[in-house]
Amino acid sequence: MESNMQYLKKIPIFAELMEDQLERLTQVIIERQYRKNQIIFGEGDPGEALFFLKQGKVKLTKATADGREQILAFRSAGEVFAEVVLFDGGTYPATAEVIEDAKIGIIRNHDIEKIARENADIAVSLVKIMSRRLRQAQTALKDIALKDVYGKLASTLLKLAAQYGKSECGGTKIELNLTHQDLANMIGTSRESVNRVISEWRKEGILDVQRGDITILQAQKLKVWV
Repeated sequence: MESNMQYLKKIPIFAELMEDQLERLTQVIIERQYRKNQIIFGEGDPGEALFFLKQGKVKLTKATADGREQILAFRSAGEVFAEVVLFDGGTYPATAEVIEDAKIGIIRNHDIEKIARENADIAVSLVKIMSRRLRQAQTALKDIALKDVYGKLASTLLKLAAQYGKSECGGTKIELNLTHQDLANMIGTSRESVNRVISEWRKEGILDVQRGDITILQAQKLKVWV
């Protein structure tokens, strides 16, 4: 079992810190276990901590105006989430739900604020990762606004493959068990539209879909739609 120090070294927000700075952070980490389908925090709850995944997977979602679920992102081992609430004392802008049994490290806001004041490198790292997540959010919004269903779905599948893909059977398998409704929720369209496009791409040999497992067989053909 890896130590908290080893996990922190793998997290971009902390990776370039010195050993003594990482050691300082390990002293304030709280560790919790979560089961599949558990809610870690809900949209609108007081934002009290930064979380990093040691094991498992988490889905981040937001409720739309008409009550539907919009999937914003997935997080897996070694990734950070809820960093957006650091320093501003606001609420969580999304709901975090466990989709695969998880072990999670938690650093409370007031603890990391104190450490950041003492370590400028930590403060700079936080700013960098927040900027990167902002760019990702802007790109996602642009995709939703400007692309049709084919473009949105192709872009989403390629991004998921880059982050969660595993080379397998002549293609890239996305290691997230996604339903067509999940994909629809990610790109802001109907499940029926996703069903239709995926069915077309399966017939064309672009994708292989087996019980929620999606394998991209011809990435170049997907890229045409992006």
